[in-house]
Amino acid sequence: MGLYAVIRLRSGIKAPKEIKDTLMLLNLRYINNCVILPINDSIKGMLEKVKDYVTYGEIDEDTLTLLLEKKLRKIGDKKVTEEDLKKYNISSFRELAKKLLNGEVKLKDFKEFKRVFRLRPTKLKSKKLHFPKGDLGYRGEKINELIKRMI
Repeated sequence: MGLYAVIRLRSGIKAPKEIKDTLMLLNLRYINNCVILPINDSIKGMLEKVKDYVTYGEIDEDTLTLLLEKKLRKIGDKKVTEEDLKKYNISSFRELAKKLLNGEVKLKDFKEFKRVFRLRPTKLKSKKLHFPKGDLGYRGEKINELIKRMI
């Protein structure tokens, strides 16, 4: 099945209302926020609309595992531990990553977990040009390198 990792890179202050609404629907309220979304036509259409404000690509299992281990939070901003995962009959972050990638579970199934990952800022080429000259828009597998830099 596969998942997109989507990272917001630009502010939407002067953006049209339609763009702001789409960013809200994608749960991307702040710069350097990352969300994990299923690959389907409706998501692709939304990403195409906000491509001047975000970067996205297919996330691999290793990067997703690392992202979950380091940045997955509970409501109240407490770090998620493997003990928390055991409540849902999941033994490790790698198992959770596999289940997410296979479409067996979604992050919204875990009521106490936040669905947005807050990443650290990193040095970018350009927030005005599209990939590969800049950092906006679709970047495919290269999203994994950017996420590892921002964790």
